[in-house]
Amino acid sequence: MRVVIADDEPLARERLRALLADQHGVEVVAEAADGQHALHACAEHRPDLVLLDIAMPGIDGLEAARHLAAFEPRPAVVFCTAYDAHALSAFEAEAIDYLVKPVRAERLSAALERVRTFAAGRERTATTAGNGQRRSHLCARLRGSLRLIPVEDVHYLHAEEKYVIVHHARGEDLIEESLKSLEDEFGERFVRIHRNCLVARHEIVELKRAPDGHVQAVLRHGKQPLEVSRRCVSGLRETLKHL
Repeated sequence: MRVVIADDEPLARERLRALLADQHGVEVVAEAADGQHALHACAEHRPDLVLLDIAMPGIDGLEAARHLAAFEPRPAVVFCTAYDAHALSAFEAEAIDYLVKPVRAERLSAALERVRTFAAGRERTATTAGNGQRRSHLCARLRGSLRLIPVEDVHYLHAEEKYVIVHHARGEDLIEESLKSLEDEFGERFVRIHRNCLVARHEIVELKRAPDGHVQAVLRHGKQPLEVSRRCVSGLRETLKHL
């Protein structure tokens, strides 16, 4: 079993590493001090299990788990935290187990058995955990690594076959998510202007009519206007009145 340990406390990582050393067939392949580095470590090492603290700087453990749910193969997640108040959120994020610090050897051993059962018998599906919380970043896979894109930096999202192109402040990236799921999660930030396009509300400067009669949306940071479908025009005009 390949394991990544993610905790912002060095002593906590050291304790987990020592406990795992006594477990047969377990290898710690990487450690991380925050959620972002944990995701990078998982993209690089493809672990079977991530021991994940919840309260970490930047991307916390719950958000990291929601990103890990879309990894293929999907690693098992076991939360290790000093607080039991996050237990419900942890299981909504489809964690295999929830360990309260200081982690005891027998509880860790039981969690590892659950992970082995998960690995042996559970179908691994790439679904985003639906606990009602929105992510702060989108995750683009890049040849064994990944790039985390702050949602606030996204200008618009354009669907193309099975991918979505994320146009953001630093360029473009592909993500393997559906436009519909992104609309469901980030509907307060983005507005649909076409069946294949969502635009950040604050990016829309105006609507104009092109010479061919089609309505176009002019973006604050767009290189060129984007076409608005006929069915979206009236709703978009109404949205602009309230921006």
